[in-house]
Amino acid sequence: MYERILVATDGSDLSEKAVTSAIDLAKLAGSELIAVTVAARHQTSHVEGALLYSVDEVDRMQEKTDRHAQQLVDAVCSTASAKGVGQTRAVVMKSNHVAESIIEAARSHNCELIVMASHGRRGLRRLLMGSETLHVLTHSHTPVLVLR
Repeated sequence: MYERILVATDGSDLSEKAVTSAIDLAKLAGSELIAVTVAARHQTSHVEGALLYSVDEVDRMQEKTDRHAQQLVDAVCSTASAKGVGQTRAVVMKSNHVAESIIEAARSHNCELIVMASHGRRGLRRLLMGSETLHVLTHSHTPVLVLR
């Protein structure tokens, strides 16, 4: 059925539902599970209000973001292994372009399915906030399973 399934997670409750479904599907299909999250890149320096962050402070924030992202995908892999998924891989994409990073991860790891959640925003909220899931759906050549 599927040799490699990519599951995208941001650690939210909704994405955890997608993770659970992806793990179940990977186990059922005997697939490898690729757990992916996207760690946002912090600017090297910027002004927020009246504070100017030093390069060291920005580096500390980036390290914290990267560490959290790695823990997130490692936890998915641990859960999948505990539930009997044979092969798992944890991938952290470092970018400010979430949808493009998910698509690239699926392409570079030769995944045959992307599993992800949708927050189900509609109308003005969707226009203002955008939809990473919609972007993946409309731009990926890999089939996408969307869970709500």
